[in-house]
Amino acid sequence: METPLQLEIEGFEPSTHLRQVIENNVTKLEHHYGRMTACRVVIRAPDAHHRLGEPYFVTVRIALPGHRDVSVKPPPRSRDRRQADVNFAVNDAFRRADRQLRDHASKLKETQDRHVSKPHGKVLRIDTDRNFGYLESEDGREIYFHENSVLDGKFRQLVPGSRVSFHEEEGDKGPQASNVCVV
Repeated sequence: METPLQLEIEGFEPSTHLRQVIENNVTKLEHHYGRMTACRVVIRAPDAHHRLGEPYFVTVRIALPGHRDVSVKPPPRSRDRRQADVNFAVNDAFRRADRQLRDHASKLKETQDRHVSKPHGKVLRIDTDRNFGYLESEDGREIYFHENSVLDGKFRQLVPGSRVSFHEEEGDKGPQASNVCVV
């Protein structure tokens, strides 16, 4: 992280074990999801005048590059009695942060996948009896494709000269196209 972990604890003195649990959770998140620029953990003990079994309030705020944040707030008061155990409350907050980071990473990957340009080409010839064809890539290479590689069952609609996008991969006998899509 660019800035050290910020830990704010109100209403009790944390044990060495609790501090270690927090640091381990932060390290685990940073290892799984890459660079975090900052992390702030706030733990507030239940008020002293409340009865036993009141929940600890744990919030985790993680700053990511590009001014993106993940913020985990405590669950509603009456939901889970296990929140009265500070170790459970801390681990639960980090589990929820992990879930948010996983969702965030998944959305980011989807966005990147949409923006990665696929190679384009045109159909050179088609053998409809044997269900395969060849296309010419933008750099002039011939690339084999099978009927099953054509998306949306549009193999029969292809004719020589049809413009397509595709993913190229190495087949048993050289390059072949998959995910062939009519442009």
